[in-house]
Amino acid sequence: MSDLNVTEKPQLFELQPGKHMDLQMSHPVPLRLKLMLVGYEVGKYIILKYPKVSRNAEYKDVLAEGNVIIVRYLLEGNKGECFAFRSTIKNVSTYPEKLIFLEYPKKIENRQLRTQQRTSIHLPAVIMIEEDENTKEVKINGAISDISLKGCGFSFQTKSAHTNVNKRNVFVCLQSPTGLDIKILSRVCNSRNERGVVNVGIQFIEENDQLPLLLDQLFINKSDS
Repeated sequence: MSDLNVTEKPQLFELQPGKHMDLQMSHPVPLRLKLMLVGYEVGKYIILKYPKVSRNAEYKDVLAEGNVIIVRYLLEGNKGECFAFRSTIKNVSTYPEKLIFLEYPKKIENRQLRTQQRTSIHLPAVIMIEEDENTKEVKINGAISDISLKGCGFSFQTKSAHTNVNKRNVFVCLQSPTGLDIKILSRVCNSRNERGVVNVGIQFIEENDQLPLLLDQLFINKSDS
């Protein structure tokens, strides 16, 4: 993790319970797991949900008190960020359900995942999945929340807490301030549902001559975007 920058203070509080964290262990055998964050108390411990197992003894040797773990997790913002820290297992509880208690990290490191800064906006837009042999045409109305030459964030509201958008190619359709229709072939990179608001991370996979003009019209500096 030598390419990471040390933050001045822990930022774990930004990760909400229910989100997932990636755990990497090397002793006694190499293992990686993705576990759900249950909660934490700053400066004391972090609580993770024990993985589902088919046998009671499964993971017993690696998810054991004292074992060292590298923990990573993602946060979305104007720039996607990956956070990482080293910790040890304090305890594994068995009642009322299996939980893993980790030492609260003394140091958290982070790095930017996006090479381009996105500027926050609110721009009505549609993401469209075109009809093919297996899929009927689907249109989702929402708004672009941030944008750069390389991609955008798109959000929309839904009545279901389980609705998400699968990783696949889509078209981002929007209208410029001058009334010009813009359609960009794109790729859904991630999607998360937070209490009925779905936030979708989208990467543009084709150059569009109209996009630089759109950023100019929105007063977005392309050198920062």
